Amino acid sequence: MQRKFLTNLGLLLFLNLLIKPVWIFGIDLNVQRIVGVGDYGFYFVILNFSFLFNIILDLGITNFNNRNIAQHNHLLNKHFSGILVVKLLLGLSYIVVAFVVALILGYSAEQFRLLGWLALNQFLLSFILYLRSNISGFMMFKTDSFLSVLDRLLMILFCGMLLWGHVISSPFRIEWFVYSQTLAYSATAAIAFLIVVKKARFRKMNWNWPFFLMIIKQSMPFALLVLLMTLYNRLDPVMLESMLPDKMGNEQAGIYASGFRLLDAANMIAYLFAVLLVPIFSKMIKKKQSIEHMLKLSFTIIITLAIIVAFGLFFYSFEVIDLLYDAHIEASTEVFQLLILGFIAVSTTYIFGTLLTANGNLKQLNIIALVGLAINFGLNYLLIPRLLASGSAISSLITQFTMAVLQVIMVQRIFKFRINYRYLSTLVLFIIGVVCFNILSSAYIIHWPFLPDGKAWLGNFGLMLLSSVLLAVFLRLWSLKALLNILHQQR
Repeated sequence: MQRKFLTNLGLLLFLNLLIKPVWIFGIDLNVQRIVGVGDYGFYFVILNFSFLFNIILDLGITNFNNRNIAQHNHLLNKHFSGILVVKLLLGLSYIVVAFVVALILGYSAEQFRLLGWLALNQFLLSFILYLRSNISGFMMFKTDSFLSVLDRLLMILFCGMLLWGHVISSPFRIEWFVYSQTLAYSATAAIAFLIVVKKARFRKMNWNWPFFLMIIKQSMPFALLVLLMTLYNRLDPVMLESMLPDKMGNEQAGIYASGFRLLDAANMIAYLFAVLLVPIFSKMIKKKQSIEHMLKLSFTIIITLAIIVAFGLFFYSFEVIDLLYDAHIEASTEVFQLLILGFIAVSTTYIFGTLLTANGNLKQLNIIALVGLAINFGLNYLLIPRLLASGSAISSLITQFTMAVLQVIMVQRIFKFRINYRYLSTLVLFIIGVVCFNILSSAYIIHWPFLPDGKAWLGNFGLMLLSSVLLAVFLRLWSLKALLNILHQQR
């Protein structure tokens, strides 16, 4: 299993690092620059509003299905047609609820138009994730890896044509950005559907009321968990927009989005670990195999990456934001510094939360997530009027670290792993070393001959990254010999 994890993680990381940075920095960033902070903030608020009701689209079926199919492959043929009907009905329910709530909140006609397209996109994305849960449940990780980047690849092509292909004469509008996503999601969903249909030997859709009740009952704990996590992760910009005056609300949401974008990009990498680990942990637990080594391997890889990325971007936050944006640099930098440190906590939850999910500890996870939601809402309510977007960033940071600590404690209580104090001491030394590298490299800028003076910090940043990687190797957190031994093991 360790070999399967490492080889497929390598492929996933390669494809996502190849495609998604182009999407984030080449397309998404340029769209925000072209349409402006206000228009992008308007889009970002509606986008996060549409996320708040995502639970209705799925009711935890995808997470339940991923774990279930990984443990019982033969159930795909039996369940697929019934779940397909359920997903369509849930999609219709989602759209109705989103529009009713938007009507209650007094959304304008312009907001409703954008919400309609974003709601359709959310349905397509949910459908893709469900289809991929079947593919990864069969351990078809290579196929799943290509599907994980296909939508972004298509968005790059569609948006690239609109931005630079001279196919339009009028200025780029935020709506076109949304339409491109709709086309990309539709094409990806169609391809994933054909793959799963072939695997499931699907013939026709079949409505079965007892089956519907059984699926909903078994997936409901997953649904509650997804709902609570979505709320405490996506509530910040919605509360910014609702608690502040109209123009200020959209502007502060746009500033928050500027700081959030790189964290969201980093989270995509952490999410890839969970994609692989849910079926792997589930299968290992069913076979009663020890998961301690797999847990340590996956956590060590992601936490060292998270520490390097989080502290590196924290110390070079102004330079990074100044490189990416043209306005609100100082405000976006302050938000970004707070948010990016949360990447360490988020990475931790993607490992320990995934293990608890695979083990079926949904009650404990839901209690923890409810605590997170209460903390996030309360802190946002107190801090937004005083600190604006920075207040939301503070509440997010505190919430994420609270979630990480509680999940680690819960895993220790359930699995009773032996506490490895030497390993923890090594992690502390690694953090101290990375912080020192960042302090030194950011304080004494070297004049690199191949970089202009204004971009000399990039050389120092690269030197810091190299030093941090070498420190991980020196402390034996990363062992090339151990990785090679795992890769050479028999399947």
